[in-house]
Amino acid sequence: MGEPDVQSRYFLDIIFTRRRWVITTIQVMSLNVWKYVLIIIAGFGIILLLRLITIGEKWKYDIVSPMYKVQTRKQSSNLSESLQTFHHNITFCAHLAKSLSPEEQQEERNLLNSIAWPHPPSGSASPDLSDTSDPAHSLFTIVPSKNNQHWYVGDQLEVQVHLHDFKGRPKRYGGDFLLARLHSPKYRAGVAGQVLDHENGLYSVRFPLLWQGLAQVNVMMVHSSEAVAVLRRLREKRPDRAFFVSIFRRGRHSEKTVCNMCLPPDKGPLCNYTDLHYGEQWYCYKPKGLGCDTRYNHITGGYTKNLITKKEALLFQSGKNIKVPIHASTTDSINVLPSRKERSRQKMDPVKLATSGYYYQDSWRPLGGVPMRQFNKASAITQCLTNKLVYMYGDSTMRQWFEYFLTVLPGLKNITLEKPKKQGPFMAVDVTHNILLNYRFHGPPVRIQPVMISELRYIANELDGLTGGPNTVVTLGIWAHFSTFPVEVYIQRIRHIRKAVVRLLDRSPETVVVVRTANPQALKRDVSLYKSDWLMLQQDIVLRAMFKGINVMWVDAWQMCLAHREPHDLHPPRPIVKTMVDMMLSYICRNATRKNASFLSNE
Repeated sequence: MGEPDVQSRYFLDIIFTRRRWVITTIQVMSLNVWKYVLIIIAGFGIILLLRLITIGEKWKYDIVSPMYKVQTRKQSSNLSESLQTFHHNITFCAHLAKSLSPEEQQEERNLLNSIAWPHPPSGSASPDLSDTSDPAHSLFTIVPSKNNQHWYVGDQLEVQVHLHDFKGRPKRYGGDFLLARLHSPKYRAGVAGQVLDHENGLYSVRFPLLWQGLAQVNVMMVHSSEAVAVLRRLREKRPDRAFFVSIFRRGRHSEKTVCNMCLPPDKGPLCNYTDLHYGEQWYCYKPKGLGCDTRYNHITGGYTKNLITKKEALLFQSGKNIKVPIHASTTDSINVLPSRKERSRQKMDPVKLATSGYYYQDSWRPLGGVPMRQFNKASAITQCLTNKLVYMYGDSTMRQWFEYFLTVLPGLKNITLEKPKKQGPFMAVDVTHNILLNYRFHGPPVRIQPVMISELRYIANELDGLTGGPNTVVTLGIWAHFSTFPVEVYIQRIRHIRKAVVRLLDRSPETVVVVRTANPQALKRDVSLYKSDWLMLQQDIVLRAMFKGINVMWVDAWQMCLAHREPHDLHPPRPIVKTMVDMMLSYICRNATRKNASFLSNE
């Protein structure tokens, strides 16, 4: 057996201290009194022994009783202080909440205001399909140019979109979710549009004109305003849309229970796996015949069904009102002429400032910041990564970067260590050039195949363990697995990661930190209820705002995917992954190569 823990030793000291005191006292007591004292000692020892047994079971994992609701505030103070605020609408998690600091409360309010979305009129929570937005009846119009119907490179193109319902009537309120791009197949060029909701059924889309030649406008309705209202309600009221399970095992006996960030305590006692450092919540229902310390793995349980009514389901129909193109009233194309000399001397139009870059000849060209290099040869990538430690943290879209490096660098050897194919963690080494790549999935919530509990780690804790330095690179991509939870959950997680990033940059300012944003994906009805582009866009706005002013580099996956000709996919195709990795490498090697001592042994 191992040494007793601190609290156990404390109670043992009490036993032996009191025992010595009693023995001393006995020496001057009569025989009859001594008998009574022995009885008292026995009783006191039994009580402390039971206390030690209880501590041994609960010291590492708190068990939350189903009677928690009726416990006093004093009894529950320790648990409450270890948890963060959950959304106020999640009533069965309210008892686990802890108040945020005034600064955190203000930041959260500002973030929620930044993603505020227009609501349909009151009383239209579940309207008839015929009264909702219909992309087939809607249309867009290119606003005439102010320059005698001519457009020039450097100008701004504006498009007006008019939404109509299934009866052909103009919509009188906003809230529809639209995406748009301007592209030229001949030049393999494309740029994302910026959509402005006038909240009256009319929308403006603006594009910077960045190349000459024929350019075509595409506008797509991702969701109607009525569908967005359903998604908003599910996000705030149903954090159980995705559920998880864990297997508990001791010897040949095993049990499976449901786990999540928040579980109703009236359905059974809970095992509390809240992270002790950052307070990230995670709970499982306690198995009937096993202790909380016998948890073996983490598995995706599935998705909750029957979340919406049959009437609401009509708002999520593939090919009808999910990601359906809106056609032009007349023409959908313009011819862009070369830039005028007087235009080239003017200040960049504000719309360009909201556009991170564009494609031309299939090459991503950032607008501002670090120019992107093309790393088309393995030798160029190897030269960039020589003497580098690269840590990749995030979901499977970040794992794509790791897998890309394995396919393009022949000298990079994957050290599998019998890890599962998808979950990781993974490590790859090029000993000759002193390159070390690491990939690790973020901590729960994780919709993933079975993974050992020992491999579930939170990014913030991992970052706190890094030394950093001029040869250290950290890439972060965390978004896809938070779409079934209220935005406040995502804010909390990013806040903790941000704190760790700031500390890392404080101790090692030359560390390169690259953040990958979310991206749009293919959507069907069921996917929309759990992973809609609207949910991802909301998180993406939060992510960018929370890292504003911090020395991190951005890979704008959202605009890279939206502007590209390839169909949207949760896991973007290889050409887009290459673009993202090239952007990352451009950040790493934007300065002269730093020569430092190697970190891998060549013995």
